[in-house]
Amino acid sequence: MPGTDVHDLPGGAGAALEAILMVTDEPVSESQLAAAVGLGVEEVGGLLLGLQRHYDGYTGRGDGTGVGVSGSVAGKPVVDSPEFAAGQTRVTPRGFELRRVACGWRIYSRSDFAHIVSRFVLDGQSARLTQAALETLAVIAYRQPVSRARVSAIRGVNVDSVVRTLAQRGLIEETGTDAESGALLYRTTHYFLERLGIASADELPQLAPHLPGLENLQDFDDSSY
Repeated sequence: MPGTDVHDLPGGAGAALEAILMVTDEPVSESQLAAAVGLGVEEVGGLLLGLQRHYDGYTGRGDGTGVGVSGSVAGKPVVDSPEFAAGQTRVTPRGFELRRVACGWRIYSRSDFAHIVSRFVLDGQSARLTQAALETLAVIAYRQPVSRARVSAIRGVNVDSVVRTLAQRGLIEETGTDAESGALLYRTTHYFLERLGIASADELPQLAPHLPGLENLQDFDDSSY
């Protein structure tokens, strides 16, 4: 809230800096961060070093008092305190780290996990949808909200695994249950609309030219299930 002392916020000044660093997509200078939280550049620099050590697995004084990185000791940043430097305890580091680069500070995924992150990005985001997935997505898009059973009946094959894949990709989501059968219903997501560059499902193109074999989807009678 405007006028609130940053030290009075949950987690204090350190948490305020974290909140900014979590939403930036490029390094931020100490002076920018200082202006945002209303503190001096020197104090912010100390807090950032404290956050960096904290993410690397250092908790503080090691005497159970849990001196952290969200405040100061005797009016100075925690990392400038002798207690922090002498007797800090080591715990499991985080999967992310705070790096100081030429133009500022930014949170990055820790390099030790680069292979895992790369696998997630490549497998989950870059792989193209199969023809079966595209056809299933089309059925859901044009008949939503619709259950898996009805999608399977329209396509003539079991679509359970395909539906799970589409949900993991963020293209479809659950939207309540069918009043008669109690089955889960699915619809497309805002992400699906963004990928197609349209504002709503009403703007979907005619289906027949793109997916041969599903030309009569618009006329399919749900009451037959």
